[in-house]
Amino acid sequence: MSPLLQGIATILIGVGGCVGYFYGANLLLDRVIFPPSGRDPGANISRANAVRPWLFMAPAMAALGLYLVYPVVGSFWRSLFNRDGGTFIGLGNYTDLAADPAFRTAVLNNLLWVLVVPAVSTFLGLVAAQLTDRIRWGNIAKSIIFMPMAISFVGASLIWKFVYANEADIGLLNAIRAALGFDDPIDVIQIPFWNNFFLMAILIWIQTGFAMVILSAALRGIPDETIEAAILDGANPFQIFFRIMVPQITGTILVVWTTITILMLKVFDIVYTMTGGNFGTQILPSYMMSYMFKDDGRATAVAFVIMLIVLPVMVWNILQARKEMR
Repeated sequence: MSPLLQGIATILIGVGGCVGYFYGANLLLDRVIFPPSGRDPGANISRANAVRPWLFMAPAMAALGLYLVYPVVGSFWRSLFNRDGGTFIGLGNYTDLAADPAFRTAVLNNLLWVLVVPAVSTFLGLVAAQLTDRIRWGNIAKSIIFMPMAISFVGASLIWKFVYANEADIGLLNAIRAALGFDDPIDVIQIPFWNNFFLMAILIWIQTGFAMVILSAALRGIPDETIEAAILDGANPFQIFFRIMVPQITGTILVVWTTITILMLKVFDIVYTMTGGNFGTQILPSYMMSYMFKDDGRATAVAFVIMLIVLPVMVWNILQARKEMR
């Protein structure tokens, strides 16, 4: 069967199966299990309405259980065994992680990324959203700023590898230094500690466009009356922006902030492509990858640690999103 026919068959089976399930479940519930007849039809209708949401959610809950809950439980169970999965060692992998200096370095680097990347990306996105909404060619500027979002992390890393190259003929950074009179090229990727910030710049470059689009929509939703009142009261543009506009979109800013934070905690491509985790740039996903094919127990333990770190951020993000929808 050709790929086109496979795609069409998948769509027909998937969509048809969903329609058939919901129609059949609704029919079974209303006519067989709780029919609106008998001694107390009203009670049957109430029971059917109480069961119906759970019946409709059952496929999604089953899929989540199969593709989310089961892998989480399975990963935790696998993390309690040794490298080949033959010997139960309890929390041995977790104690080994705590004693490993490379793991502690990865945790500290991740903390550094959490503090820098979401804050800078959100701030630059907010500034870009405000400025592009005020200029005549703002849509073109937005397209240019948003364009890195269409590039994969590996592609973006390769682009910035040329920017950071330690040759003035290739590396843009060293070309600028040479133009300023500095003769010796430097490899910024190998500078301890500071090389982490040069890697962060890649993700900031990518995520600023995302933050700009979301925050631009939020800024346009601010009532004009509040801004006009502030102008009549003599507020300058900076006061209008920081004291009138920003407080009204605080919820959106927090959602953007936490969304970038969740993405950042799972970033692997940039570090792996640029440094492979060397030169003190190791983060938790790249640390996990270094054990993926030689110690499944420790790799799954790191994966579980990452999940525990991401989970509270995701819960908080969901709560903030619900507040925004009210």
